[in-house]
Order: sequence, then C-alpha cells, then structure tokens
Amino acid sequence: MNTHTLETAGADLVHDVRGPLPTADGRPPLLMIGQPMDATGFAALAARFPERTVVTYDPRGLGRSTRKDGRTDHTPETQADDVHALIGALGAGPVEMFASSGGAVTALAVVARYPDDVTVLVAHEPPLITLTPDGPAAVRARAGVREAYERRGWGAGMAAFVVMISWEGEFTEAYFAQPDADPAAFGMPTEDDGSRDDPLLSDRSWAISDHRPDADAIAAAATRVVIAVGEESRDVQTGRTSAAAAELLRQRVTVFPSHHAGFVDGEFGYPGKPDEFAQRLREVLDGAA
Repeated sequence: MNTHTLETAGADLVHDVRGPLPTADGRPPLLMIGQPMDATGFAALAARFPERTVVTYDPRGLGRSTRKDGRTDHTPETQADDVHALIGALGAGPVEMFASSGGAVTALAVVARYPDDVTVLVAHEPPLITLTPDGPAAVRARAGVREAYERRGWGAGMAAFVVMISWEGEFTEAYFAQPDADPAAFGMPTEDDGSRDDPLLSDRSWAISDHRPDADAIAAAATRVVIAVGEESRDVQTGRTSAAAAELLRQRVTVFPSHHAGFVDGEFGYPGKPDEFAQRLREVLDGAA
C-alpha cells in the first residue's frame, strides 16, 4: 500500500493506493469512500480484493486529511469536488466505486456533477433522511441526538444516536416519549469531556443527511448505480432511506449481507460479515447480481 497526499485549494487529501496504477487487470481502480468514516474503516473490505487496485481516502477534515478552507461543515457538494479531484489525480480514467453511509450521499453527488467519473457505483445505505415518508419526524429525531450531545457530551449523544438508528419503522410519538438514553447502558462514557465538534453528533454533517440527489442528472449519467441495503437494516432508518433513495432513482434496493457496517471486522465493535459482503460486492460490480 502506498499513501499519497493530494493538495487542493481547500484541503490536503490523504489517500491510500493498494495495487498498481495503471491497474494490472485493466479494470478501473476500485475506490471506496465513507463519511464520517475515513479510510481505516475499509481495511477489511479492501484486503478481500487482492486482485484489484483499491483506493481509499480520508475526507477533508477527517482522519489524516486537513482542511485549508476555514470551514468545519461537511457538504456532499464539496466532498464530491474532492472525490472528482482525487479521481483525476489517479490518472487511471473513471473508477468503480463502493460508497457507504455519508460517502454514498457524496458518491451520488459525484455521479450527478461529474457523470464521466464513475462506471459503476454501489451506494450502500445513504442516510438521506428527508426522502422517507416520515422525513420531518426523522429530522426531529436527528435534532434530539444533537441536543443530547450539546447538553451532556459525547457519551450521551452517541447513546441517543444508537437508539435512533436502532429504531424500527417510522419515528412515532412512542419514539419521542422514551427517556434519555443512558450512555452507561451502551458501555459509553458518562463524563463530559467538553468537546462539541463530533461530525456525527453535531450539526456539521446535516447537509449530507438533508441532501436530495439529482435524480435526472444521475439517470442521464452513464454510471450504473446500485442502491444497496444490509439484510439486517431493512426496518431501521438507513434501510428505509436506502429504499427511498432507490425509489427516487426508479429502482429496487439490492440486498447485501449484514448491517450498516457489514463490511467491517471486529476491530470497530459490532462486526459485520466481511467475507460474505466482499463476495456480494464482487458479484454486483461484475453485473452478475
């Protein structure tokens, strides 16, 4: 693996390249992106594609990538511009892309803004909360996570986030009537360290979950777009947003093994099924499923 830094006007983007460029097999590089997860979250999945040249990166302001634009917010448009610059810097033509969570939102923006950059996109569980029928309630639930974080710190905010993403079905009054989540019950710290800059729990990434993909531009692109959902996620928020995104793009979701982070191993807590996930991704990229 070789690590490089792409210097742009707004950020220095650190990215890792596993394998040769140009690629040994003649296929496009396989670019894996997330948000707010950085490149470390794709280590297990990338290792399961030894035959491919795999590229991962840290979005601006996350992990090893530093910002120079003086901002702290995260928007799909800015990140799409970064990914476009990264693809150009690779010098290997259009890429195949696996994108997860907020990275899937960015990837849909890439296809809309730069239709020649990606040959096939697998967008895994994009958290486009305003697309669901209960969009206003989902926005209210998201605001509740931020409120818990602002009032009581990271542990409380993260506990509230886990409760939100674990809730099955629409956000009803029963959801909002629950008592405050106890961070200790989730093995999270109860002490407040005073920080309020977490990209997941603050409002810094709300532009990502508020994003509405440009369905017409995506349809006009040559990119084959696949909206993917984990088999364990179908009834929770990211499963429902995936179904809504697929409906917006006039397709059905493609089911993958495991959950929202189904491609990770045990390094990040609740492990997924990386072997099965990689096999499914390989099939979908090849157009066999």
